[in-house]
Amino acid sequence: MRQATQTLRRLRSPLAQTRYQLKVLHQPIETHAFPSFADTLRQHGKYPLKRAKLEILQLNLGKLCNQTCRHCHVDAGPDRKDEVTSKEILQRALELIRIHQIPTVDLTGGAPEMNPHFRWFVEQCSAICPHIIDRCNLTIITAGKQYRDLPQFFARHGLHIVSSLPHYSKNRTDAQRGQGVFEASIEALRMLNDVGYGQPDSNLQLDLVFNPTGAFLPSQQCTLERVYKDKLLRKYGIRFNRLIVITNMPINRFLDYLLQTGQYEQYMQTLIEAFNPATVDGLMCRNTLSVSWDGYLYDCDFNQMLDLKINHPSPHLLDIDIDSLEGLPIALHQACYGCTAGAGSSCSGEIAS
Repeated sequence: MRQATQTLRRLRSPLAQTRYQLKVLHQPIETHAFPSFADTLRQHGKYPLKRAKLEILQLNLGKLCNQTCRHCHVDAGPDRKDEVTSKEILQRALELIRIHQIPTVDLTGGAPEMNPHFRWFVEQCSAICPHIIDRCNLTIITAGKQYRDLPQFFARHGLHIVSSLPHYSKNRTDAQRGQGVFEASIEALRMLNDVGYGQPDSNLQLDLVFNPTGAFLPSQQCTLERVYKDKLLRKYGIRFNRLIVITNMPINRFLDYLLQTGQYEQYMQTLIEAFNPATVDGLMCRNTLSVSWDGYLYDCDFNQMLDLKINHPSPHLLDIDIDSLEGLPIALHQACYGCTAGAGSSCSGEIAS
């Protein structure tokens, strides 16, 4: 399988430094300065934005991945072997899940299944948490013998599988994620279907994720879902439960793409003009705690990639008092426009109809 690109870190790009990304996002450009996201919230009576009760603990198990996709906001890839969550941090996560009865645990990466403690953690977590999401890139299932039983493992522990499939066509998927990815993804989806995922008489949930292949906002989620279901069933016999539509965030490799293609200013203007105040109350940063591979805490996965930690004196999983999080102001930046544009965007898809 040929990779679509290389990580920014391997390319030694200045964008591999989060400070540089934030500088790009916040500096005035040649024609004008964009209004700050905080000021936009003030104009709509939504500032300050504060954390609500914690409902989702999202754990990034590492930036190690078997793929290097063009638009990856994590800048994950095969070369990031040194950034994988330790068992100590996962043990602390289990303790907090049990004590605070956190209803949803969301496992992401990279490819979370490449973490050597992944199966141990899932086995322990499934005994104390009713809802575990695994953000599986699909191709990991076909990446080697040690992964081919993942569908059975997922089913045995009742994991909710969320998998990215940029398009229902081979050319558009491979263009974003690498040559051969589409065929490997279809094979993996069939394996998941075979153990019950996505089937109408099963409680094993399989959701797919769509994000645009270019610098534009996604189409309406319900419309795209109908098309995806029709195309995948008729051509490949694939079934799934739900399509999640996510807006591309102008950070990491997608920010690099925007700058390289000269579309950064246009895309930011598109996001700002599409700001929808109806999305603000449902933003994932309000009820989600995002944990980096090394245990630091963030309001969301995107803040994590910009290294904007939560507004707390001890922003680490080993030190945090979960009860002290509610009511804290959320760290804001210009990329937040991506979550509030149009129908909104979160790890669960659209926010406002």
